[in-house]
Amino acid sequence: MQLTRWEYLSTGETLARLRQVRLRGFGAPLVYARSTLSLEQAVPADSLVPAQRYVLKANLDRVLMLARLFAQERINIFALEGVLLFWLDQDGLVEGPTPIAPPVVEESHEANGRVVWLINDGMHRVTVALRIGVPINILLVRAVPTEWPYYALPLPGGWADVEDLDRLPTDYRKKTYRRPGDKKALFRDFNAVFPGIQKKREAS
Repeated sequence: MQLTRWEYLSTGETLARLRQVRLRGFGAPLVYARSTLSLEQAVPADSLVPAQRYVLKANLDRVLMLARLFAQERINIFALEGVLLFWLDQDGLVEGPTPIAPPVVEESHEANGRVVWLINDGMHRVTVALRIGVPINILLVRAVPTEWPYYALPLPGGWADVEDLDRLPTDYRKKTYRRPGDKKALFRDFNAVFPGIQKKREAS
């Protein structure tokens, strides 16, 4: 496997695209239209809170593989300042562009009074950063409209509640949804502004 090409989106362009993210439900509003968006650098990974109960071992391995490939080009994928688009040659077949962005994190005000930095996108990258002991740059969203919180709740036990899986079992409960009867109404469609960033997950 070999990197054949890569391009950057600037911090400004990355944040401008992030502002165009829409919800899946509620008439697909621009959820971050009035929010405060910023790039936060060298954030301790253990200060970020997961909502997802699992990580897939194959995805963790892929993050580590990409980290090694880009390190050979003196690029630290845990210190990105915008979206990185790349192309990979796998046995003569070039795939791309594939995006890597700093993980998207929302400052989430929970019903119990807690304020947490809740991981929206980039769970596997944050997990790898946590495990290898490096800080990570994030795209932070503050002042999210209270009527449109992230669609899943923070895990009560934090990282201790996250398990490594080879694959998702049938009927696996990935998250605790804020609206169980319409669980994806509050889903943020990052894929529409950063095509390919949200890979299709295995059914559960």
